[in-house]
Amino acid sequence: MNVFDILLERGFIATESDGTPKQVTDIKIKEILGTQKITAYIGFDPTASSFHAGNLIQIMLLAHLQRAGHRPIVLVGGGTGMVGDPSGKTEMRKMLTQEQVKANMEKQKLQFTRYIDFSNGKALMVNNADWLLSLNYIEFLRNIGRHFSVNRMLTADCIKNRLETGLSFLEFNYMLLQSYDFLKLFQEHNCILQMGGDDQWGNICSGIELIRRVENKDAYGITCPLLTTATGAKMGKTEKGALWLDANLVSPYEYYQYWRNVDDRDVGRFLALFTFLDMDEVRKLREYKDNRINEAKEILAFEATKITHGEKAALDAQQDSRKAFGAGEAGDSVPTIQIVRPKIQSGIDASELFYLAGLGKSKSEVRRLIQSGGAYVNRETVTAIDMKIDEKFVENDCILLRAGKKNYVRVIIV
Repeated sequence: MNVFDILLERGFIATESDGTPKQVTDIKIKEILGTQKITAYIGFDPTASSFHAGNLIQIMLLAHLQRAGHRPIVLVGGGTGMVGDPSGKTEMRKMLTQEQVKANMEKQKLQFTRYIDFSNGKALMVNNADWLLSLNYIEFLRNIGRHFSVNRMLTADCIKNRLETGLSFLEFNYMLLQSYDFLKLFQEHNCILQMGGDDQWGNICSGIELIRRVENKDAYGITCPLLTTATGAKMGKTEKGALWLDANLVSPYEYYQYWRNVDDRDVGRFLALFTFLDMDEVRKLREYKDNRINEAKEILAFEATKITHGEKAALDAQQDSRKAFGAGEAGDSVPTIQIVRPKIQSGIDASELFYLAGLGKSKSEVRRLIQSGGAYVNRETVTAIDMKIDEKFVENDCILLRAGKKNYVRVIIV
């Protein structure tokens, strides 16, 4: 099966309302993907020390291409990261120093290796700082800038949408730099395909046009949809913030729970996008309804966690989730806090303990949780804000707190 059709079926390619591929520069790219082994790239700006679930669709896109025999390039924006992409932003991004960019890049590199095989040249990781930071400005304007029409640039959504709120000249240059990246990868690695989010279409088209003008050859672009959940929330957003892929920021158990608790309407779509399950299996799981939908959610959570954190972490998270939701027990992967024994011996108000455990952003939010009957200690409902939690709640040096149906924290008595 042509990998283009695989990507289209799984939801990686942006489509029009009738389901046809959207904004693919030339249908020839489908033919090329089916008959040749090509090199394709996606750029990632190192604006944080970790990727989050919102980045996963593009990372998985590269992984699927590699599985089909193509060579992916991960372009880390050590250069463009110091400028900041204006796409999808209402204001200028925070400026990063070279030291911050470098530190973020090192941590991101480790995350890529969980999804993509870089051994023996099967994939490449390049840093555009290698060619952007040493550019001669006048030479760049004469050789590259002359190919760009300001009038045309102003029609691109990534620029047009920022004109009302203000666009710095620094950001205005971003399109030229990204286009130059594509040209460099085309010249040095025969990279003919650039991919990215739907908001990158203007930048991708500019790179294609630059290659045509400079090299008189064809290049191609594909965009993937910018995902939101069925509730309209941004993909990978949680009550505590972003769903980071770094286990030090979001534990494997919390990561597992995010996928285990997605909206029923998202299960089939997320199985196709964020797991490597065969589509025959995905189609079968999509048919699960009512109580059986939880089986599909468990499979989604396990497969997604296995890819990001490894099979052992996924198994531990699955077992501990079943314990917590079934018998009201807590495994080692459940988020924990420590409380000294004297504090428990003298008794601590339930509202204070839940707040210390992070099961509410504020003390007033914790009080509302308790008053609504959504707070539990072990298997017992908390009946009052000042209900005393003391030694009688301790089981094996542990107390299990639960907020609502989903959020558990284990209190270790030390």
